[in-house]
Amino acid sequence: MSEITTSEQKTESEPMAVTAFGYELIREILLPELLGKDTPEILYWAGKRLARKYPLSTLDETFRFFQDAGWGALTIKEESRREMMLELSSELISSRLKNNPNTTFQLEAGFIAQQMEQQKKVTAEAFEHPNKKSSKILFTVKWDKSDPIV
Repeated sequence: MSEITTSEQKTESEPMAVTAFGYELIREILLPELLGKDTPEILYWAGKRLARKYPLSTLDETFRFFQDAGWGALTIKEESRREMMLELSSELISSRLKNNPNTTFQLEAGFIAQQMEQQKKVTAEAFEHPNKKSSKILFTVKWDKSDPIV
C-alpha cells in the first residue's frame, strides 16, 4: 500500500473529507485519553515528525499544506529578523476554542517549528497563543541564526 500525498487526495470531483465530528473524536477525545497529561508535549513532537515526513520548501507550501490538511488558513501577521507571528483560523478552530477551553494546537506548533528549521536551516521553536475572543490561534516562531542545522 502506497502513501497518499496531499496532492493525490484531490480528485476532479470532490476531495476526500473527514467530518469535523470525526476529527474532534480523535483530536479532542481519543488522543488526550491515550496520551494523558503529556498530550501537548507529545503532539508538539508529533508535529515535528510530520513535518519531517512532509518537508516543504517554502512558507507558501506550508500555508497550502495547512489548507490541504484541514488545519485552517495560516497567514503571516508580522516578521522580523529572528521571529515571525503567524495566525491560524478556520471554522473548526472557532468550534474547538468554543467547545474545549483546554484545547491545544501543539501539533500545528511543532509542524511549523520543524518546517521553519528545514526552510531557514537554523534551530526554531513555535509557541501557540489561542485567542478565544477572535477565535484564532497566533503562533510565535523564533529561530536562532547562530545555531545552524547541519
